[in-house]
Amino acid sequence: MKVESKIFNYITIFFFLSAIVYGVWAKEPVGTVALILVGGLSLIIGSYFSFVARRIEDRPEDNPDAEISDGAGELGFFSPGSYWPVGLAASAAFAGLALAFFHVWMIVIAVGFVLIMVAGLVFEYHTGQSDH
Repeated sequence: MKVESKIFNYITIFFFLSAIVYGVWAKEPVGTVALILVGGLSLIIGSYFSFVARRIEDRPEDNPDAEISDGAGELGFFSPGSYWPVGLAASAAFAGLALAFFHVWMIVIAVGFVLIMVAGLVFEYHTGQSDH
């Protein structure tokens, strides 16, 4: 996580410096505020990665002398095929459309669809206790 935290901290510095340069040259407050907010968001991510990196052991990605074989092994379970992400994308698009036109009844239905699709995606492989 140390590599990721360094990347985001460098991005944070870049955006804050860009905000200063943009604010001086353009004298336009909205763009300056946007750049400051983007820098703040990247600061949040970078500080989170720094926080996590101090509490976990070093990964092979954090060791400059690591070999490729150091990262071998099981990485986790990945679904071989699932239709839930397609439904989630469609319901999110429907929610965006509902928000764009700001029809309250459509927003309520869209939020319901999004919650159903998220629940289906999260609990796709959760089968619970069997009766056997």
